Amino acid sequence: MAEVLDPILPSDIDELTRAVLEAACARGLTLATAESCTGGLLASLLTDVPGCSHAFERGFVVYTDDAKVELLEVPRSFLPHGGAVSQPTAIAMAEGAIRRSKADVAVSITGWAEDVGDPERPAGLVHFACARRGGYTHHRQVRLGDIGRGPLRIECLRVALKMLAQAVDV
Repeated sequence: MAEVLDPILPSDIDELTRAVLEAACARGLTLATAESCTGGLLASLLTDVPGCSHAFERGFVVYTDDAKVELLEVPRSFLPHGGAVSQPTAIAMAEGAIRRSKADVAVSITGWAEDVGDPERPAGLVHFACARRGGYTHHRQVRLGDIGRGPLRIECLRVALKMLAQAVDV
């Protein structure tokens, strides 16, 4: 059970977090996050479970394009005109988190939480990627709709945790 975040999270997210962390610990794997629209919420969750948080190696909160480029080496050419929320950017973020950390598995999240009045950038469009050191990088795109920042972040946690669970063989 997460200590601080448990009162605000659905029980399935709490259970999935524990399962991911326990599997990572059992397999000697460490985790990293590269987050944009979730603003570090996943990293906070992964450090909130007593007895398992040592599986978390580090997190990158890269909300701006400059942060993505500087901290994760996302190619600047990916970023103009809404490219920060795209498959190539999500993959580059996850792979950058692997390169810039000692983690075995990294997950990235980048999306549009709100309607910005551009049909090319719809509210609720989120791209995720999960990279395993020396292995594959898996991408997933979801369209959650204009559900609001809080609900979007909760749904992003659920998707990212499921991707991490797959990567650590839960």
